Amino acid sequence: MTATDAELLRERGLRVTQGRLAVLDVLERMPHADAESVHRTLEAAGHDTSVQSVHNVLGDLTAAGLLRRFEPERSPARYERRVDDNHHHALCARCGRVEDVDCVIGEAPCLHADAPPGFTVQAAEVTFVGVCADCGGREADAA
Repeated sequence: MTATDAELLRERGLRVTQGRLAVLDVLERMPHADAESVHRTLEAAGHDTSVQSVHNVLGDLTAAGLLRRFEPERSPARYERRVDDNHHHALCARCGRVEDVDCVIGEAPCLHADAPPGFTVQAAEVTFVGVCADCGGREADAA
């Protein structure tokens, strides 16, 4: 049985608020969203909230380990609920679409590098930048 979002918040020592539940719901439906996208989605659904409030909620949920924050190059920070592994991301340089890329080895860290003496690597972040199938298809159609 999976825990409800309210139970997850309580387990992490956070108060259950409508704002936190709404942000978790948006990110369940829109993984890899940035704060502005979350805010626009909440406003469209009738939530009266500010961008700053959304940033605060995202920060609280990330600090509590309920969200993962990653920062693709030349893009605002993105958030997702997939926090239970050390996966990577593929970013389309044309449309900004982000897809998950599972680890090659399957456990954290799934990349190994020479670390400084005494340094223990716990995670590795990789962002693959390229052109998604949709954008690549449009380019081929135009040719």
